[in-house]
Amino acid sequence: MRVCLASTSPARLMLLRHAGIEPLIRAPRVDEEAVIGAVEAHEGRTLAPDEHVLLLARRKAADVAASLAAEDPEFDGLIIGGDSMFELGGDVFGKPHTPEVAAARWRAMRGRTGILHSGHSVFRLRPGAPPSEAHAVAAASVSFVADMTDAEIDAYVASGEPLEVAGAFTVDSLGGAFIERVEGDPSTVVGMSLSTVRRLVAELGIAWPDLWNDPTR
Repeated sequence: MRVCLASTSPARLMLLRHAGIEPLIRAPRVDEEAVIGAVEAHEGRTLAPDEHVLLLARRKAADVAASLAAEDPEFDGLIIGGDSMFELGGDVFGKPHTPEVAAARWRAMRGRTGILHSGHSVFRLRPGAPPSEAHAVAAASVSFVADMTDAEIDAYVASGEPLEVAGAFTVDSLGGAFIERVEGDPSTVVGMSLSTVRRLVAELGIAWPDLWNDPTR
């Protein structure tokens, strides 16, 4: 079974590889701010975090599914899309992008607990058949250490690691030492809940072991 990851996230790629899946990689052509803005303007409200991440995950997977179907009409397999946001004290955070924003977030996060929302979308493509799809949101709570010093925050931000990840933290690399507890599927915090993706794949009639294609295993 062929698998395509509709993301250029190194963390999501690492998760799939560790799970025995070596996917194709395609970057979705989705203007995230424009998509969210258009939907919120149409509905006259602000999307909740779970709605936000699910909408973007679906749009990303749908975009890559359409381009793959046009590029290779014989493609037979799955497209997996995802999106994540971090919620802390009622505020929602995406990627900080700048050191100043990342440092401010860490000063606000230490000693507190937030929720990482992760949207998942899986499309099934088969030659000569319309695509089928399944979607879900997973959430995990993340508690940060209270004694993280300003010097540690500055050093972590200077590493560059938190600038392009949702919530400005990782749990599987340098940021892991500053995370005290995770409740929920830990892979959700890395970037994608593998147990959730497995369930969606099963909903589409495919057994998870059929995706194992890593030749090194």
